[in-house]
Amino acid sequence: MSTIRFLRILTIRAMSSSSSSSSSWSCNKCTFLNSASQKLNCMICLAPVSLPSSSPSPSLSISTNDEAKWACKACTFLNTYKNSICDVCGTRLPTSSLLGFDDLTDSGLESNNPASSVGSVFFPLRRCCKRKAMDDEVVEVDGASVVCSESQGVMKKNKEIETKGVASDSGTPLTCLKILSYNVWFREDLELNLRMRAIGHLIQLHSPHLICFQEVTPEIYDIFRKSNWWKAYSCSVSVDVAVSRGYYCMLLSKLGVKSFSSKSFGNSIMGRELSIAEVEVPGRKPLVFATSHLESPCPGPPKWDQMFSRERVEQAKEAIEILRPNTNVIFGGDMNWDDKLDGKFPLADKWVDVWEVLKPGDLGFTYDTKANPMLSGNRALQKRLDRILCRLDDYKLGGIEMVGKEAIPGLSYEKEKKVRGEIKKLELPVLPSDHFGLLLTLSPK
Repeated sequence: MSTIRFLRILTIRAMSSSSSSSSSWSCNKCTFLNSASQKLNCMICLAPVSLPSSSPSPSLSISTNDEAKWACKACTFLNTYKNSICDVCGTRLPTSSLLGFDDLTDSGLESNNPASSVGSVFFPLRRCCKRKAMDDEVVEVDGASVVCSESQGVMKKNKEIETKGVASDSGTPLTCLKILSYNVWFREDLELNLRMRAIGHLIQLHSPHLICFQEVTPEIYDIFRKSNWWKAYSCSVSVDVAVSRGYYCMLLSKLGVKSFSSKSFGNSIMGRELSIAEVEVPGRKPLVFATSHLESPCPGPPKWDQMFSRERVEQAKEAIEILRPNTNVIFGGDMNWDDKLDGKFPLADKWVDVWEVLKPGDLGFTYDTKANPMLSGNRALQKRLDRILCRLDDYKLGGIEMVGKEAIPGLSYEKEKKVRGEIKKLELPVLPSDHFGLLLTLSPK
């Protein structure tokens, strides 16, 4: 809430308290004492005045609103669930009170304490970045100082800047580490804003320390960048680079970043690359995490054998070879892998496929036209395209799960499908992506 609006409310309350009770009326919705001159609507919440039958002005209608409401912990104002931020003071609705997707907004990360947001809107503004010479921007992310170089399009650690907070070994050691890998689907004509908003809510719900995204477009990047959860992360792709490419992979980190880098695959006709980040884990050994979107199969006219299996296998080998010298490394992404076509993923010694280790016997399809109702109008296809692979000396696997498997409430789209020679229109639900995401939890040994 703006300072002007806050002062206005305080002024109005002061004026109201100075009036006699006989010349004022109490709003049934927010309990504010309005002056007698305020005849039709409450000055704060604009609710219509509700008068008893003995009122000298029976022509005024009595407000009857059965819509569910939540009481603000800070000012007690009754807000509708359409708003997750209090209309009066700006305090956030506790996560435990949310009723469904339509009630959510990108209002920032919630604490485990439902009332933790009370009063937070009155905290003084704090400077989060400084301007440096040569147009490099110094940004503090979770206490770690990094330099964003617009000319190179990546963020890198400035060795001359003191590292503190989570990037320091003196920080409180993390008890677990969460890594999210997600192909967000670059289709922009299918409820893009609401789909990306749903992915944002998954990030707020699980609060991963590290994120690997694939199929990010300039429009998706812009949506993410304007979300409140984005402020907690440093990003491997600068704004200038983000708007200059069609779609790409992207790394995000809450932890102190030593460096971001990328390596293009020489055999890719789709511009695929390996994106890498070196991060500092508080009180633990450093970690490397990486992502890629390996060459996609493209069966279609004029040739239906354009599966690019050879290119994909070579890219997988090259990626593992680049990452192999690291003692603690996570490699997650959309590998487009088909075990029948591509064979076993070419892992080096001490490397494991996390899903195979933690979910033995579970096929783990991340692209599934049966489990994902949004894809039920497509031809049948079930593949474990997305994988998280790792080599860990100082960490151990905790758990892995799929995320983004629930349809977005109240949202659907129409798709035409040919059934027995007849074109039929199907109304299908919308999910955050055509892929399911993977969420990995690590703990120190």
